[in-house]
Amino acid sequence: MSTPAQTLIQFIRDEIPLAHSMDLQLHSHDDSHIAIAAPLTPNINDKGCAFGGSLVSLMTLSGWSLVELELRKRGFDCDVFVAESTVHYLAPVWEDLLSEARLGPHADWNAFFHTLNARGRARIEVACQVPSENPDKPAATLSARFVAKRRD
Repeated sequence: MSTPAQTLIQFIRDEIPLAHSMDLQLHSHDDSHIAIAAPLTPNINDKGCAFGGSLVSLMTLSGWSLVELELRKRGFDCDVFVAESTVHYLAPVWEDLLSEARLGPHADWNAFFHTLNARGRARIEVACQVPSENPDKPAATLSARFVAKRRD
């Protein structure tokens, strides 16, 4: 039996050709985070490390997944999109890719769902990171604002 997170990752792989080409896989998930992995080989650049476009795609998809899963968990049918994001590449990634997504430091699900109920759309900040060999410093980060809009 597949979990809602596994079902979502399969949906992403089926509906987004890039995600299928990257070979995205669910790494882990709980109530506060989701982590998505991809092997290095299909995401490599000319230097032999992870391609920056793959890193930002992986982080964006992990952030989107965090929001989408929470909406599904609470029974909301919404379109979710990234409204804006800022990415920082801090170190090369020489191994398989992993992106961990969590709510941003000032984000709150209760406020998000209150606004969604009242206005039919809401936004929330998500923080994503690609870990590095140094546990105190990620290899890449993405700060993004995702918007959910109720479908009519």
